[in-house]
Amino acid sequence: MKPDDFEQKLQRQPLRQVPAGWRADILAACPASGIESRKQERHWLSTLNSRLSTLLWPHPAAWAGLAAVWIFIFAVNFSMRDKMPSVAEKFSPPSPEMIAELRQQQRMFMEMLGSRDAVEAEPPKFVPQPRGERVEFLTA
Repeated sequence: MKPDDFEQKLQRQPLRQVPAGWRADILAACPASGIESRKQERHWLSTLNSRLSTLLWPHPAAWAGLAAVWIFIFAVNFSMRDKMPSVAEKFSPPSPEMIAELRQQQRMFMEMLGSRDAVEAEPPKFVPQPRGERVEFLTA
């Protein structure tokens, strides 16, 4: 049997009506099955779709071009990232010999300036102390 023959046979058959009792039962069960909520979701999605299409419809080529420009900007930004380690990561801390040499140069510089009472400049040693007021405030 060919598909066309099958379709013609179906068209010749009369349509039967659903019994009235069944129809009422089927329609009564529809809201309980969640068909209403699906209709609302479709309605919300179709509303969003229609609003977006009205917003974007006047110049779709312009919007597509703008999207292409942004994609290009992101691609260039990503490709231009600095793959080299930062300056702080490149250099190791100075060796003790280097520190001694720098102190020697500092002494020589102070002697050249004529300051006999040159004091070695060392970084101040700061040791944080807990503040009593703050501790009392937090424990009170």
